[in-house]
Amino acid sequence: MAYVIAEPCIGTKDTACVDACPVDCIHPKKNEGDFVAQPQLYIDPVACIDCGACVPVCPVSAIFALDDLPGKWKQYAEINAKEALIAVVLRAEQS
Repeated sequence: MAYVIAEPCIGTKDTACVDACPVDCIHPKKNEGDFVAQPQLYIDPVACIDCGACVPVCPVSAIFALDDLPGKWKQYAEINAKEALIAVVLRAEQS
């Protein structure tokens, strides 16, 4: 069960969660090329270790355990997975 960043993050993109994450699974970071273009941050469900360190530091309460994701935001599980995969490919191409 990974964590998911949902709608409240849109337009906010506070990166406290990025700093709190011990496994570097939240992207884009401020120094990544797609940071400005992305409307929100995303959690890579494959890299996420389900520690929950990101949850209490989110100032807009946008991060949920997959099982606790409100029904109105269920689509964000798929959005996070898709965008995380795209970010992995982009970072590999830039390396």
